[in-house]
Amino acid sequence: MTGVIAEKSHLFYARLTGFSLLVMAIIALFVNFFVFESLIVPGNAAATVQNLLANDLLFRFGIAGFIIVLLLDVVVSWSLYILLRQVNKSLALLAAAFRLIYTAIFAAAMFNFLSVLQLIRGEMYLAAMETSQLQTQVMLLIDAFNNGWLIGLVFIGFHLLLIGYLVFKSNFMPKIIGILVMLAGLGYLIDNFAQVLLSNYSDYEMIFLLIVAVPGVIGELALAIWLLFKGKKIPEIIPLKPSVEGGVS
Repeated sequence: MTGVIAEKSHLFYARLTGFSLLVMAIIALFVNFFVFESLIVPGNAAATVQNLLANDLLFRFGIAGFIIVLLLDVVVSWSLYILLRQVNKSLALLAAAFRLIYTAIFAAAMFNFLSVLQLIRGEMYLAAMETSQLQTQVMLLIDAFNNGWLIGLVFIGFHLLLIGYLVFKSNFMPKIIGILVMLAGLGYLIDNFAQVLLSNYSDYEMIFLLIVAVPGVIGELALAIWLLFKGKKIPEIIPLKPSVEGGVS
């Protein structure tokens, strides 16, 4: 049996990765800033519930958008491993594992948004709970989602550190992209640990957001664009060798 990836070229995986990263970025920006930022009012449960009730379909589109992002995260984990395992197979596998763990945590956090839908649209809950209780429960679920995502982003930070290092150490990708991706990962780690450790994090929130946003956007977009348009510079992938048992090694 030939290697399981022998039928696809390096250019296929490069373009698949770059396209997936760009689509993820577009969907995530839309969901975060045009859906959830417009519907969820921090510290105001009544306004948040009112927004969700008035824009039920938009909220559902936001959830669906994040589900698409989760699926693309799995694809990116797989394709980046295939592209970068020739640099260091163990580190490429570890990087893929970190991203998949992030994806699993993010998926688990998404259950909170589905529970929000059940609360605000379920007749049983509306009949059993007072308005203030329901509003408080909705905000608690939204906070639970944010907390889950906070933990997940720690894993994406380590993922980006490893991916950036592998890009930097490769002889076929620009070292500056590797540096930018590592800075993106470091930014995620600094911001998320700051949220855990600093009781007055809100006083410095904009500073930490810039620490994450600027290198994160530049690094990940630079990687995506390079893979899309310059991916042919990556050496042809060596097919996995069949093992003695008839599988692949």
